Order: sequence, then C-alpha cells, then structure tokens
Amino acid sequence: MKVVRLHAAGDLRLQDEPLPVPGAGEALLRVKAVGICGSDLHWFSESGIGDSHLDRPLILGHEFAALTEEGQLVAVDPAVPCEACEFCLEGNPNLCTHIRFAGHGVEDGALREKLAWPDHCLFRIPEGMNEIDGVMLEPLGVALFAVDLGKLKPGMSVGVFGCGPIGLLIVQLARLCGATQIIATDRLSHRLQAAKAMGATQIFRAEAGQENEAIWSAAGLRGVDVAFEVAGDKEAVETAITAVKPGGRVVLVGIPADDSTCFTASVARRKGLTIKLCRRMKHTYPRAIHLVQYGKVDVRSLVTHQFPLEQTPQAFAVAQRREGLKVVVRT
Repeated sequence: MKVVRLHAAGDLRLQDEPLPVPGAGEALLRVKAVGICGSDLHWFSESGIGDSHLDRPLILGHEFAALTEEGQLVAVDPAVPCEACEFCLEGNPNLCTHIRFAGHGVEDGALREKLAWPDHCLFRIPEGMNEIDGVMLEPLGVALFAVDLGKLKPGMSVGVFGCGPIGLLIVQLARLCGATQIIATDRLSHRLQAAKAMGATQIFRAEAGQENEAIWSAAGLRGVDVAFEVAGDKEAVETAITAVKPGGRVVLVGIPADDSTCFTASVARRKGLTIKLCRRMKHTYPRAIHLVQYGKVDVRSLVTHQFPLEQTPQAFAVAQRREGLKVVVRT
C-alpha cells in the first residue's frame, strides 16, 4: 500500500509498505479521506508538538473516515485510551496516561491507503453523509468539548479568538446554544468572512491586540461571558483574558508553537476568571454525527481544498500558508 511518512521537518515522503495485519478486536480499514489539522502542521513544521518529538518517520493524520471490509463508511476516533487507568475509570479517557493517538508519537496515523484500528473506535456514518463529513467529525468533537467546558447558556455573549476550522465550528455551536452575541477575531479576512457567514455577530481583524478596545466596546464595556482562544498564539490568549467579563470563563483550545502560554496575571486575577484547557475531546462522536446528520452544523463547506495522497506535500504547503479553511487528502 501507499503511505506518506514524515521523516523530518518539511520532509514528507510517499512510499510503499506492507498491508497492516489487524490484531484482536481490530478492523482493517480502507482510508477514504484525511483532514490536515493544526497539530499536524506542528509536526510538519517543527518535527514535534509540545514535549513529543519525531524520533522515527511518522505517518500523520488523525481526522479521517474509512470503509470497513463490509463496505460500511465509518468515522474513526483517533484516540485509544487504556480504559483501565484512574483517569479512564473516572470518565476522562481524554486524560488517559497510556493513550494511543493516531499520527502522534510512535502511533502511525491515517495518511495511507489502509489501517488497522480498534472496532470500538468506529462510528457508522449515516446515509446522506459522506467521507468529507466523516473527516470533520473529529474537529467538530473538539469544538463540542470546548463548548461543554465553556458551559454556554442561552442569552450569553461569546468571544471566539481564532477562526480556523475549530473556531468556526465553535461559532456555529455558540449560535446553536443560543448565544445572542458572538464576537470573532482572526488575522485573515477570508476566515473572518466565514465566521460572519456562520453566525458571528461582530468580527474584528486581529492586530496584535490593537482590536481589544473595539472588542470591549462591542461587548458593552462589561466583557463577554465566555471566551474561546482557538489561535494558538499569545496575542489571542491575551485578547481572550482582556475581553471576558469579571467572573467569566476562558477556554484555551489553541496549541502554541513554543509550548508556552502566558497572559497578564493581574487582569485575570482581578477578574477572578475560570480558565479551562481543552484536551482533545471525550464522548462526542454520537452528538457530532447527529448535529451534521440533521443539518444543525455545516461542516462540508469548511473543506476548501482536496488533494490525492500523492500530492500530500502540496496539501501541507497549502494548509501551512493558511489558504482557505480545511485541507483534506483523499487516499
């Protein structure tokens, strides 16, 4: 089968490898489509992410849909928790200390033609949905979990700082939750226009914090109830802290390139903020499927570029330049 492995920063190579052999409780899948995530770009650009580093050629890709040997289209949860540690037993499999995650560390991901993966991580995709929808269920799951952490209620005001695919999904979910004001920022004008189309009531171009006064004014000089930072940079974190009201909640979703998050402590302390960090997701696939199946969330229009497996390097180049919104590789 054809696979694409990352050998070093910026060095993706297409090569032939033997077919995988499924183990006990695993299915052999024919991968149909794989999304390129911001975390994949960290691996591609930096040979790692956080405290994980490339120590052997790695197959990236954790947002994917595939066909089973019986021909059933499925979405695939890329996380395989141990289901036995303290944190799994507490109901937090996303915090599992022994978790396997596709395309991360020593666990190869989905940028290949076939893959063996545990049966219990497969979710049937209903009729009317396709493999592109299936790919987008993973980022939608992350957005759902972030919104869960934000504890949104009808009538709240919300800030979404960073309008990549997950930020745009949070905008849609905030609208569904009944937020009456959704303020969105990004550095790229096409992403701001997408945020507006998906439910943002006010949009501001992110300009190293220069937009903060305008955001505060738009939020009625009291601040938003909940702020989501989805950009992965310090300026967006600072904007989220600045924009939220006293006693408000900040959810950090973005992954910083330098593995460091900082903000003005005096502002956060005097406001008495609750700050939550989003660790992937948990138990979100069934809800994500229903939201897409019944037309409550639009995921398909977020996919703006598609490439064949052989053109994976070009796909990563487009994603790295932040062209469009979501880039997908078809296998």
